[in-house]
Amino acid sequence: MTSPRPITVVTGASAGIGVALARVFARHGHELALIARREERLNALADEIAATGARRPIVIVMDLVAPGSARQISEVLAAQGAEPQFVVNNAGFGLVGLASARDRDEQLQMIDLNVRALTELSLAFVDSLARYRGGLLNVGSMAGFLPGPGMAVYYATKAYVLSFTEALHSELKPRGIRVAVLCPGPVPTEFAERAGLKNKAMAPSILTQSAEYVAEAGYHGLMGGHRTIVPGFINKLITLLVRIVPRRFILGFVDWRQTRRRSAQRT
Repeated sequence: MTSPRPITVVTGASAGIGVALARVFARHGHELALIARREERLNALADEIAATGARRPIVIVMDLVAPGSARQISEVLAAQGAEPQFVVNNAGFGLVGLASARDRDEQLQMIDLNVRALTELSLAFVDSLARYRGGLLNVGSMAGFLPGPGMAVYYATKAYVLSFTEALHSELKPRGIRVAVLCPGPVPTEFAERAGLKNKAMAPSILTQSAEYVAEAGYHGLMGGHRTIVPGFINKLITLLVRIVPRRFILGFVDWRQTRRRSAQRT
């Protein structure tokens, strides 16, 4: 019986950081399984990677909030003679606006994707990750270090991702599994459009990074055994400062910043 071949699973691989992460892993010799809802984009990325001489990635078109996602992924990979060596949980979205004013169902969908689906995929393939001494990279955000009035539910989901992944780093390290959380600052991608942000409402350029820069930092941080990866010196400094600045000042600053964003949206 032929042993399954190791593969890297990348979710949210149809745009932004997900595409950049897929390219970085492929460039370093990883065979990929690309997961997202937009089939045309996944196939375009798979063709692009195959054109470099790499094996064409497996394309899995699915909505990760659907029940049984992990089982379905496992079955598709098994049918292709593969199993995960690395899992990259990048799928997620955010929403700008007061939690009490935004559509409740949409916010609960965000929790389903950013928290529940990420948790399911983080735990579903632990045995195969251990077999290959592979790893898990969860994409969080600098938002995970802060309270977020004006994006309260999104910030809370990223706080979960940060806490959960740091804990898994300790739990799974004895099994030879590298676990890291990637916490970028603002990245100009479709994520901002989905959240309802216009370019003029983005953060200052000193905090903004390209998806390619973030993906490279995430890959090398994971392979280096790091627990928490915050790309960029200024952003690292901010995540350190928020640990020592009184919480009420952090809340006030974020509230002021989000109010300015909402004002920018209306102009």
